[in-house]
Amino acid sequence: MPSAPYYRADLARIHHEGFGFHADAVAPGILKLLEGVRERDGLVLEIGCGSGLLTKYLVDAGHRVLATDCSAAMLGLARVYVRGAVGVEQLCLPDDVVPDADAIVSVGHPLSYLDDEKQLDRSLTKIARALRVGGMLAFDICDFRWGEARLDQPPMVWFGEDWVLITRTSVPDRRTFRREMTTFFRATDELWRRDDEIHDNVLVDVSKIPSLLARNGIRAEVRTSFGDESLPTGLVAVIGYRAGRA
Repeated sequence: MPSAPYYRADLARIHHEGFGFHADAVAPGILKLLEGVRERDGLVLEIGCGSGLLTKYLVDAGHRVLATDCSAAMLGLARVYVRGAVGVEQLCLPDDVVPDADAIVSVGHPLSYLDDEKQLDRSLTKIARALRVGGMLAFDICDFRWGEARLDQPPMVWFGEDWVLITRTSVPDRRTFRREMTTFFRATDELWRRDDEIHDNVLVDVSKIPSLLARNGIRAEVRTSFGDESLPTGLVAVIGYRAGRA
C-alpha cells in the first residue's frame, strides 16, 4: 500500500468532474456483457468504483450493484452521486474479503494500482473465487505497452472552474508507470489550496492472466475492448465466465 492514500479529497473531486470519459466509453459494452445477469436479477460487484461514474450506468440500467473502492474520498462522492445501489462500501485489495457475486466488474484499471504482480495475482485469485456459477467477470488493466507508449510524455494540465491539475509521468522500470500529480483548489477569492499525490501503476504481461484465472475455474480471454469502444494504447479488457447455470 502507498505511504499516503490514493485519491484524497481534492484529486477525487477532480477525477469525478473531469475524467468521466472512460466510464462513458466503456458503459455500453459492459452493459451488453451484463444483460444475462440483469435478466436473472444477479448481483454485480464493482471493484474500484471511484466516484460512481460507471456505477450510475449500472444502477440506471436496472442492475443490483454493490460498489466498492479503497478511497474514502471516492466513496463519499459515490454515495452522493449514485442512488439505488445495494451498497457503497470500502474494499481494499489484496487483503480484504471479496463478496460473492454473479458478476464482477472493474474499469479504469483499479487493479493496476496494486503494489506489484504478486498482489495482483492474490487479488485476481480472490476475485475469481468470489464469482458464482454462471457468473461473468470483466475488468481492464495496464500491460507493458502502457508504459512503452508514454515514455518521455510531456507534463499535462487540466483545469475546471475552481481547480487545476498538473500531471508529470515517468516509467522508472518496465513494470512501473508513475504519475506525479499536483492539484490546486480555489479556497478563497485570493487563495488556492495545493496537494500532491504520486500514483504508481503496476504493468504486467496480460497474456498470463487467463491461465491464472483458469486455475480458479474461470474461462477468460484478453480483448482490445469491452464492446465497440477504443481503449487507450496499453489498456486491455479481460472478460471471463464461470461455467454452469446460475
